[in-house]
Amino acid sequence: MTQGGNCFKEANLTDANFTGATLKFCDFREANLTRTRFYKVKALEYARLDNTYLANPQIRQLVITLNGQAQNFDGLNLEGVNLQGANLQGASFIGTNLNSANLRNADLSKAILKQAQLDGTDMTGAILTEACIEDWGITGSTNLEDVQCDYVFMRLETKDNPNRLRKPDNWGETFAEGEFADFIKPYVDTLDLYHSQDIDPRAISIALKNLSANHPEQELRFVAIERRGNNGLNLRFTTAPGADKSELSHEYFTDYARIHKELPLAVQLKLVAQDSAIRTLKDTIEQFIQTGTHQSKIHAETIQIVQGELIVTQNKGINIHSDGGSIGDISGLVGGDGVVNLGMISGNVTNTLNQLPNSLKTDEPNIKELLTQLQQAIENDSNLPDPDKADLLEQVQALAEAKQTEEPAKKEGLTRKARKMFEATLSSLPQTASIVEACSKLLPMILKALGLPA
Repeated sequence: MTQGGNCFKEANLTDANFTGATLKFCDFREANLTRTRFYKVKALEYARLDNTYLANPQIRQLVITLNGQAQNFDGLNLEGVNLQGANLQGASFIGTNLNSANLRNADLSKAILKQAQLDGTDMTGAILTEACIEDWGITGSTNLEDVQCDYVFMRLETKDNPNRLRKPDNWGETFAEGEFADFIKPYVDTLDLYHSQDIDPRAISIALKNLSANHPEQELRFVAIERRGNNGLNLRFTTAPGADKSELSHEYFTDYARIHKELPLAVQLKLVAQDSAIRTLKDTIEQFIQTGTHQSKIHAETIQIVQGELIVTQNKGINIHSDGGSIGDISGLVGGDGVVNLGMISGNVTNTLNQLPNSLKTDEPNIKELLTQLQQAIENDSNLPDPDKADLLEQVQALAEAKQTEEPAKKEGLTRKARKMFEATLSSLPQTASIVEACSKLLPMILKALGLPA
């Protein structure tokens, strides 16, 4: 087929086949060349190739010859290239973008795929024996059907660490036919939260609860706790399709650092004590660390916080779903001596209430006035312990924030959590206590003002 001089500018050439064609003076500028076949084409160097991967001479030669043996493609953008049946033995693809590429039946034996991006890549029938797959970016849409692989290396050899972590571990064993796909399945599309030092089970548990609460749509599900090296700990989660794992990881570790390094111990202990989900997860992590000399991994099918409760099924998994509200910014609640700083908490509540609009009807109290009355009732009750006052004042602030949010799910989550905290605290007090009477009167009116059932 000869297509000399043809104009394909901005054309969609997905899966088109130009095998053996003469493409001199063709115009491919800004064309969609996803999985386009250029095997043995002629005169492609004379075509117009602006804003396509063909503009790179090394990539152009690769798609024409399908021979990249022992070559270095580190960091290149090979997204969408068609390398079906290519000889890529011993080639290096460190950090290379191979998303949506066609690698069907390609020979990748001894190739280095460290941190290669392989989302949506078709690797059906590819050969991966002796390949290094350290931190490669396969996802649920990577096609690994019928991959041929006797063994792989999970780490690139370095001067300081020559151990390449062969899998299977026994050098006398190899993967059976189809076994590699089963082996690699748990690594597909997971969020890995790796701690190499300063492992604080309390901070981990609080930060995970926050992450789950802030992103219920990401459907975080716990897969396993793994020991890495001498002191490392990795928590592995699956997520909803399309989740930005980099952003989730960044948010988690930022929150973890704040909790671990900045939050007073008294506040951490209080949060663990009052939240059964955090307490259970902390205990699970601590137990794993203490007994970790006898095991390197604890598997779980799911981890889910349901209405604030962490459900643990031994050897079958832990179910976690958020109850609709993270712990949020709780720094400064406790002084250096462990005494609750009610003045600071009360000030935060007042500032939040002042952001609410005033009532337009003089004969009917609005939510700002109702919450202010509730705040005063809590602060003025001399029989209510300071820790309980702090708990309830925080929930007054949460109800004010619920009024300000336009997201129904978030509003419901904040309100549900506040109701539970009020119910738990007031249940231990006599029905004749002034705060009980005030809450029984004000809370139904506040919920009505929020448009929720009392």
